[in-house]
Amino acid sequence: MIRLTPLRASCAFSALCLAVPAPTFAQTDAAPADAADQGYHDQTDIVVTALIPRRQGDILSGTSVVSGQELTRNLRTTIGETLARQPGVSATSFGPNASRPVLRGFQGERVRILTDGIGSFDVSNTSVDHAVAINPLTADRIEVLRGPAALIYGSSAIGGVVNVIDSRIPRRVPDEPIHVEGIATYGSAADERTGSGEVEAPIGDKIVLHFDGSYSKSGDLDTGSYILTPALRARAAASGDPEIEELAGLRGKLPNSGAETWEVAGGAALITDGGNLGFSVAHTDNLYGVPVRYAVEPGEEAEQVRLHMKQDRVDLRGEVPVNGGFLDSIRLRAGFADYQHQEIEDTGEVGTTFYNQSMESRLELVQRNRGGWDGAIGAQFFTRKFHVDGEEKFLPRNQTDQIGFFTLQSFDFGSTRVEAGGRYEHTDVRADADETLFNPAYSRSFDAFSASVGGSQELAPGWRVGLNVAHTERAPSAEELFARGNHAGTQAFELGNPDFTKERSWGVEGTLRGQGTGYTLSLSAYHNWFKGYIYDAQVADDACMAVNGGEALEFPCFQYSQADARYWGFEAEGTLNLGQVGGYALKADGVADYVRATITGSGPAPRIPPLRLLGGIEAQGDRLSLRGEVEHSFSQDRISQNETPTDGFTLVNLSAAWKPLPGNDRTTITLSANNIFDVEARRHASFLKDYAPLAGRDIRITARLSI
Repeated sequence: MIRLTPLRASCAFSALCLAVPAPTFAQTDAAPADAADQGYHDQTDIVVTALIPRRQGDILSGTSVVSGQELTRNLRTTIGETLARQPGVSATSFGPNASRPVLRGFQGERVRILTDGIGSFDVSNTSVDHAVAINPLTADRIEVLRGPAALIYGSSAIGGVVNVIDSRIPRRVPDEPIHVEGIATYGSAADERTGSGEVEAPIGDKIVLHFDGSYSKSGDLDTGSYILTPALRARAAASGDPEIEELAGLRGKLPNSGAETWEVAGGAALITDGGNLGFSVAHTDNLYGVPVRYAVEPGEEAEQVRLHMKQDRVDLRGEVPVNGGFLDSIRLRAGFADYQHQEIEDTGEVGTTFYNQSMESRLELVQRNRGGWDGAIGAQFFTRKFHVDGEEKFLPRNQTDQIGFFTLQSFDFGSTRVEAGGRYEHTDVRADADETLFNPAYSRSFDAFSASVGGSQELAPGWRVGLNVAHTERAPSAEELFARGNHAGTQAFELGNPDFTKERSWGVEGTLRGQGTGYTLSLSAYHNWFKGYIYDAQVADDACMAVNGGEALEFPCFQYSQADARYWGFEAEGTLNLGQVGGYALKADGVADYVRATITGSGPAPRIPPLRLLGGIEAQGDRLSLRGEVEHSFSQDRISQNETPTDGFTLVNLSAAWKPLPGNDRTTITLSANNIFDVEARRHASFLKDYAPLAGRDIRITARLSI
C-alpha cells in the first residue's frame, strides 16, 4: 500500500538549515519549538534559519526561497539559470550548461554554492566554463542569502550564499512503506529531455533508506536570433576572409552547446529520540559542450571544446539533542569529494585535465533559548588539493587549508531584535614548485576577522525596519595568487600575484519588510566599501610575456590587481492581491534590482548586471493556476576597459500548472512558454555574451509526481 504524503527535505546544519511553516503575523514572533519536525512544501510564509530558526522576514538581509511550484516552473539544468529570476540574482550564462549564480554583481570567489550546507567541491569558482557539480533536479528547495548574514559560511561568501537542499540524508521516518518522487521535463529550445526520481523507505522504525537518480540530454540550443552581436557581425563581414564572412549570418542553433548528464546517489539514516546520524554517496557524470568563441579576424583560432566532468562524493550529517541549561543540540555536517574534468578538443584529444579533492566539515553548538537570548557557536574546517595537467596548465599544484570559528547571537526584546555575529579564519595557501609555471615553491598564511551587528524594529503590526553593519576580511584564493598561464575557458593568459594582501570591506544594509491587507513588500539597500579589492583586467602583453619566457601570447594578458572599490544597489520585491474571479484568486508580483560597482583608478567593475524589472500576474485555483510575466533588462553601457556594452531586452513568459490528483498538491503538470517572441537576449554578467545569446522561444512541459 502506498499512501500520499509530503516528503520533507533533508536539512543542512548551517545558516540556512531549517525550513518550516511560519506562524502568521497574528501569532507569536518566536519560531515554533518543533520547527525542525514540520514540513515546508508550498508554504506562503517560510522560516529560514541562521543557525537558529527564523522567519524569512526576520533575517537581517536579502533572502529568497525557491520551492514548490515556483521551483518546478523555473527549474533548469544549471543553478544559475534556475535562480536567474530571483531578486539580486543574475547568472554567468557561459552557454546553457555552465551557468553559476551572480549575487549583487559578485561571482566566483565571492559567492558560495552549497549543497545541504557545505561546499559543492568542484572548480566552478576557477573559471566560468566549469559547471557547478550540484544537480538542481534533485533539489527540494533552494535558498539564497545575500548580505552580511552569509558570512557565517566563510569570508568567500561576501556576495552571498546559494544553498541547495535535497533529501539524500533522511531526517524523519516516513509514515508509509515507500515514498516516490519523480520529475520529467521536455524543453523545445535545446530538445532537452530530463528525468529524475527518488525513493525513500523505512527499514523498521529507526532506519530510513534513500535512493535517487537523474538523466538529462540536450542538443544545441536554439537562440532564435543571430549568434554574434552586431559589432562582431560587422567585423566578420569586413574581414575579407570568405569563411569568416559567413559568420556574419550565423543564427539559430548555438554550435557545440549540447550536453548529456547523469547522476546516481544513495543514502541512509539512523533516527532515534536520542538523535540522528546519516550519510549519502553520489556519483555525477556530465559531458557538455562550450559554445565556440568565433574568430572574426584572419589568423585567429576558434576552439570547439567539450568538458567531461566526474565527481564522487560522500556526505555525513548528525545531530544530538542536549536539552541542557545552555545547549539545545550539537550538530555535525561533513563531506568529501574527488572531482576531475577533462577538456576535450575538437580532434577528440584531451588537452587539459583538472583534479580537485576537497573536504569540509562543520560542528555547531546550538544554544537553548533563554529569555529571548539564543544563538550558536561553531567551527568549520576546509581543505582543497587542486592541480591541472595538460597543455593549458595555468596553475601549479596547490593546496588550501582553512579553519574557522564563528558565532551568531540573537536577542529578542519584543518589538526590537538585535543580532551580532563574528568569525575568525586562518588560511594556508601553498603552491608547489613547477618548472614551467612557478619556481620556487610558495606559501602564504592569512588570519581574517569578520563581524556584523544589526537590529530590527517593529514600526507597526506586520512591519519591521532593519539595519546591519559588517566588516569582512577575505584571504586571496590560489588562483588569484598563483595563476600564470593560458586559460582557454576565459580566452586569457591569467597572471596572479603571490604577494597579495587580504581583501577588506565594510558594508551596511538596510531593510524594510511588511504586509498589509492583500499585499506584501520587501526592500533592501546596501553599500560595500572595499580596500584591497582583487580583480582581473586586461593589460599590455608585456606583463604576461615576462613570465612566459618572453614568448608571444596565445590569448590577451589579464592580470589580477588590488585596489579600493565600491558596490551599492537595491532590491525590491512585492505582491498584491487583485481580487477573486470565479474560483481563481488573482495576484500580481514584481521584482526590481540594481547594482553599481566602481574600482578606484580603473572605473566601472566588469560584468555588472544592469537595472532589471520583472512583473507577473497569476490566477491561482484549487487545481489550475495560470501565470504571465514580463522581464525587462535595461542596456548596460557603464562598462570597464576592453568590455563591450550590452543591449537591453524584454522577455515574455506564460505558464499553466495543473494538479491532476485531488488532495495531492505535489503532483503537477506544468506547461510553459518562455521568451515567446523569440527575442535576442544576452546577459551582461556573461564572459561569452557576445558569442552566446540566451535561449529563444522555449516550450517546456514538466510533470512532477509525488506518491
